[in-house]
Parts: sequence; C-alpha cells; structure tokens
Amino acid sequence: MLPGPDETTAGHGGAEHHGRPDDNFPDYTRTSRAHVGESIEDARNWPGIILVALGLVGLGLTLTAAGYGFEGWVIIGAIATVVCIALGILLVVLEHRRLKQREGLDLTDQAGH
Repeated sequence: MLPGPDETTAGHGGAEHHGRPDDNFPDYTRTSRAHVGESIEDARNWPGIILVALGLVGLGLTLTAAGYGFEGWVIIGAIATVVCIALGILLVVLEHRRLKQREGLDLTDQAGH
C-alpha cells in the first residue's frame, strides 16, 4: 500500500505502519497465530522439546547400532527412543493444554488460524 500524503516511508521497510510502533503491538494483521513461538518462549515446554530431541538422537544411534549388528544396543536404544519421544510429546501437549485452559479454550479450538 502506498503511503498517504501525510505519511512518510522512512524507516518502515515497506511494511504498512501508522502511528507510533507501540500502537501496533502485537501486530495482528501479519501474525498467523495467537501464540507465535509459544513452544520456545514458554520455559515449561523446554523439557518436552529436549526429550523429543534426545529421542531423535537416540533413533539415529539405534539405527547405527542396528546397521553394525549390535542387537543388545538396538533393543536398549529402541526402548529409550520410544520413551523419550513419547514422554516429550506428552509434556508439550500437557503444557499446551494448561495454557489453553487458562485462556478458557479447549485443546482443539483453532484460535488464531
């Protein structure tokens, strides 16, 4: 959108902006979700994210052990991988559910999409 006669384009980077920067926070016109970055911003999600990451590393190690023929390590790695990924996903979903309940919404409510 082109600026009006009383508007400047200096410092706007081509984005539509009217008034002071504080007046447009949060920018609901260009934000696709109500809680962008919620998983990273909320420190209570970090244990779940770390467990999922450890599960993915465990999956790689388990596949490597299977490729080299270490059957015992494959069993241990498979169990550890499943437990880490399942527990990590459970923790993230429980935290997301807690945030939704604080807002008075259900887990399946599509707010902000």
